[in-house]
Amino acid sequence: MPKLASLVSIATAVPPYCIKQDDVAIAARRIFAENFSEYERLARVFKSSGINQRHAVRPLDWYFEPLGWPERTEAYLDGGCQLFFEVATKALEAAGITAAEVDTVVTISSTGIATPSLEARVASRIGFRANIERVPVFGLGCAGGVSGLSLAARLAQSRPGSVVLLVVVELCSLAFRPDTLTKANIVATALFGDGAAACVLRAGEPGIAEVEMSGQHLWPNTLDIMGWSVDSQGLGVIFDRAIPPFAEKHMEPAIAGILGRAGLTTDDIDRFVFHPGGTKVINALERAFTLGQGALDHERAVLAANGNMSAPTALFVLERVIQAGLPSRVLLTAMGPGFTATCISLKSTT
Repeated sequence: MPKLASLVSIATAVPPYCIKQDDVAIAARRIFAENFSEYERLARVFKSSGINQRHAVRPLDWYFEPLGWPERTEAYLDGGCQLFFEVATKALEAAGITAAEVDTVVTISSTGIATPSLEARVASRIGFRANIERVPVFGLGCAGGVSGLSLAARLAQSRPGSVVLLVVVELCSLAFRPDTLTKANIVATALFGDGAAACVLRAGEPGIAEVEMSGQHLWPNTLDIMGWSVDSQGLGVIFDRAIPPFAEKHMEPAIAGILGRAGLTTDDIDRFVFHPGGTKVINALERAFTLGQGALDHERAVLAANGNMSAPTALFVLERVIQAGLPSRVLLTAMGPGFTATCISLKSTT
């Protein structure tokens, strides 16, 4: 029987600029209120989002300057490479290994375009070997952290003893668009922040937990729920359907189906760990999985302190759950563009 991949370490990092939600709300009103008749009605999301602060790769005023692809890409490359280096270094140090010992690096990022990709740009600085295998992945959005962990685990399991480093970097703030007068853009302005997470995985080695199983569910005819639009100014967010009611109706059956294929049920899960897309999404997931209001306390804490950072957010929650004492079996889940549900089961080794 093949040896399972172990999660050896996990680390998180945020960029240097901490932005208070109240300051974002004031700035957004200055930009949008006079030109967007629906703004005052939509502005309630700044209070109802459950977010107190967020972190960004640039100070708040920078986002209100005239910005196009060159300026946004420069910030993505600068901020993304720095976050990659910081969070990867933390995860490697926690695992007690060096960058030169990494055999494969999986990079997840959907908030900017970099060719060569981020891991190539930091390779010399961090100390990767010349023969390291690089797996950059784009387009998974909020599901990227969970799907990336699943991919990294399968790569580790396919070569027992090899070291796989997963690095997830998202700079959602770079999609802030003062030129776009839409509900989706106002919601994105109220929700999104920047952050990064990293994990070290190895098969047949002791660690925090073993990766038991993983799976995905792709709903048909749902391309319009979430994604990016692209124009001369940069990326723009797409939210064409309300996500909380969709999650409440469809998420539990999808996850139950994935678990069923592995011979498990939702009753076998000691703790669900969700990507906290927003307060309304968290409330919808508590109802969908009959968890009881307030059960997703770590999700709310991460959201309040960091906002929705897209792909790394679920790993921020997982880190808190581990620090609090990992239950016997947790199921890490997220939803993302496609529209997709993804999950991965972790069994504690302690």
